[in-house]
Amino acid sequence: MNEAVIDWQEAMDQCGDDEEFLRELLSDLRGEIDAQLVKIDEALKTVNDQSFLLIMRASHVIKGASSNLMCEQLRITATNLERGAAAANQTEPTNTTALESESVKVKQMFEELKTAVDNYHGFLESKGI
Repeated sequence: MNEAVIDWQEAMDQCGDDEEFLRELLSDLRGEIDAQLVKIDEALKTVNDQSFLLIMRASHVIKGASSNLMCEQLRITATNLERGAAAANQTEPTNTTALESESVKVKQMFEELKTAVDNYHGFLESKGI
């Protein structure tokens, strides 16, 4: 993944060059992301008619929050997961072959999001956040 974990200068600009405030927001984002990952993980454990809708919502939350703080890897991977879950959500529940195929794609996108989250956590640690 070539995208920056965070564009620090842009994020600082968004926070009026208040580094303490930015650090607080980034810490809060970590908690929000971790909570959403739990929801996605639970939805993928037992796929049912609501699973992909729940994944769409959780990834949308991550996408929006990470976008506001210039966290590009998180934004891109959350966007991809949201789109993948939306496509899977359109699959007829009776079409088990297609549903399984879509589930595999969504799980792969979730793995990519988790990698971005790991990178984000590592970045925060490197900044002492």
